[in-house]
Amino acid sequence: MSKIRIAIVGVGNCANSLIQGVEYYRNVRADEKIPGLMHNKIGNYCVDDIEFSASFDVNVNKVGKDLAQAIWETPNNTVKFAEVPTLGVKVLRGPTMDGLGTYLNKVIVEANEAPVDVAQVLKETRTDILINYLPVGSELATRWYAQQAINAHCGFINCIPVFIASDTEWKQKFLLAGLPIIGDDIKSQVGATIVHRCLTKLFMERGIHLDRTYQLNFGGNMDFYNMLERERLESKKISKTGAVMSQLTHELPVDEIHIGPSDYVPWLTDRKWCHIYMEGTTFGGVPLKIELKLEVWDSPNSAGIVIDAIRCMKIALNQGLSGPLIEPSSYFMKSPPQQFTDDEAYRNVENFILRTCEVNVA
Repeated sequence: MSKIRIAIVGVGNCANSLIQGVEYYRNVRADEKIPGLMHNKIGNYCVDDIEFSASFDVNVNKVGKDLAQAIWETPNNTVKFAEVPTLGVKVLRGPTMDGLGTYLNKVIVEANEAPVDVAQVLKETRTDILINYLPVGSELATRWYAQQAINAHCGFINCIPVFIASDTEWKQKFLLAGLPIIGDDIKSQVGATIVHRCLTKLFMERGIHLDRTYQLNFGGNMDFYNMLERERLESKKISKTGAVMSQLTHELPVDEIHIGPSDYVPWLTDRKWCHIYMEGTTFGGVPLKIELKLEVWDSPNSAGIVIDAIRCMKIALNQGLSGPLIEPSSYFMKSPPQQFTDDEAYRNVENFILRTCEVNVA
């Protein structure tokens, strides 16, 4: 089978962890269990079948450098767990548009180079899939890159909370182009949203009425720094709140639920601390309260999910599937076109993998 050629938009911590992860698991056996992945092999593809074809950024510290070097440039600050050799992929200048908000403009100096023709680069590098890692709030830039993926006939994985896969107009665009899309807003392996969803579903299944809840997140990476600009938070709050609310069997008043990033603490670097609080009513009207703290390295927590998404998309491309991939999106993303409970989503994506494997074998 051919390699899976990946292009990345936004060479930040998430791109760093993805690239490290591909190198870290490059030589594992096909039957070996890998922490953070559904399967070592999905379809005919292992982790070492992923290779990087192109990358785009605007930061003067990254543009023009090899991707293996650029992932360690300021302001990236995630944990190092693998030595990445020179990849032979230069970071190219993409358009800025609304990618840099008020706060990121204070710490990121834009490269002087003119933006490249992204669609042409994707074609010339034989890219299969374009992955969107732009900063939260990059509404215009995300739509622009989604269109470049269509123009270059690439699949698109939207890892940020700009609604593309779950938008009717964009769904039609990808259907008409005969291309698959997975989105929107990547869900970590075990992060704040998935834990909050599971607890909410537990309340429902055990007959506890959820009365009110909050989820407060803070960390020290550029994602949290960017989200100090509250105007860029609207889609993020909608995505995270919707992901949790979808597990409820009753409406929760808007004043009784608060979910979203709270603050930026520089010394936490790429660690994220999450505080979840839930109040419910049990048998006899007796109250129940849960308080939970979760600490994770934010970017590695999502990298394995993206590796699984990449391989699901590649087998979809091989089969000529188009439009939003419902099963992978519902399991890998916070705001998919269709919400399921997490156990349903897990079974659905496993069935998707089995079906596509059978077709590929046939």
